[in-house]
Amino acid sequence: MSTPVLATAAGREGWEAIVENPAGAVIASDFDGTLSPLVEDPSMSRAADGALDALARLARSVGQIAIVTGRPALVATELSGVTGHPGLGRLVVLGHYGLERWEASTGAVTSDPVPAGVAVAREKLPALLHEAGLGDAFVEDKGSSLAIHTRRLAEPVPALEALRQPLTELAESVNLRLEPGNLVLELRPPGIDKGVALRRLIESTGARSVLYAGDDLGDLAAFQALNALRSEGLHAVLVATRSSGATALTDAADIVVDDPAGVVTVLTALSDAIATR
Repeated sequence: MSTPVLATAAGREGWEAIVENPAGAVIASDFDGTLSPLVEDPSMSRAADGALDALARLARSVGQIAIVTGRPALVATELSGVTGHPGLGRLVVLGHYGLERWEASTGAVTSDPVPAGVAVAREKLPALLHEAGLGDAFVEDKGSSLAIHTRRLAEPVPALEALRQPLTELAESVNLRLEPGNLVLELRPPGIDKGVALRRLIESTGARSVLYAGDDLGDLAAFQALNALRSEGLHAVLVATRSSGATALTDAADIVVDDPAGVVTVLTALSDAIATR
């Protein structure tokens, strides 16, 4: 399989660094829209064909394989099907944007404390949605954050905009952050994002190179963190899918693919390159 189109010199250097020293590399990816096709019902997400096999093949040679997601870690492990998958015995899942960590080697989850503001927001949210005339908006309760989806509504984009200001005010009142995504607004604890999660993972593994794949605005923090770490000597490859239409992410990527099948192609090409180095 040929090398994917790497649009930047930094991306090409990152690819070469991973191939030359896979033991010093971390391969990390978002789940929804990246390893899994986007679906209207989040509970129906499943890994794309070949995605887990591609990760398992890389796991034979790289230092660490990880999934970094906004979902609870145990939910992500169940939906992705990684539990017990051959070759993924060293996988880690960083759930809740890094608040939770699941280890495949033990099956155990460790978690940082959930800020009290999440419980207050959970209590106030139904009345806020009712007052906005959007009581049918789907609320995904992640335990440590609350995601309000408008995808299922008749006019999802206007609904999202109508909710932005009241949700911003609610977030500020309970010391949370409002984070936008693809037809979703999420109330999340401050200081927690995928960039922070990746930095912690890199520090704990001592990685010298990273490939990270994502699809949505929530992955932009990961891209920004890796770009900052490049100035400190880290090599990185940033992969974006067009699944969510997040142009800010695709504009910042070294490799752009259409969908999770494209991510599988990239991961497979990387494992081929490592195997033939």
